[in-house]
Amino acid sequence: MEKKLLKRIEVLRRRLNKFGQTRKLIDSEVVEISQELDGLLNQYQRAVSVEQLSFW
Repeated sequence: MEKKLLKRIEVLRRRLNKFGQTRKLIDSEVVEISQELDGLLNQYQRAVSVEQLSFW
């Protein structure tokens, strides 16, 4: 699951960088991608935190 999540994060990160260079940062598509990326990053952080806690 984490590999799939990291792949999706990377795809969105690249897409956001591309759009950020050609569009205003308040463009609705830029904001939408940014929000989706934030959600995935939060999900990944939670998954990593749970793994670290279960290690102990």
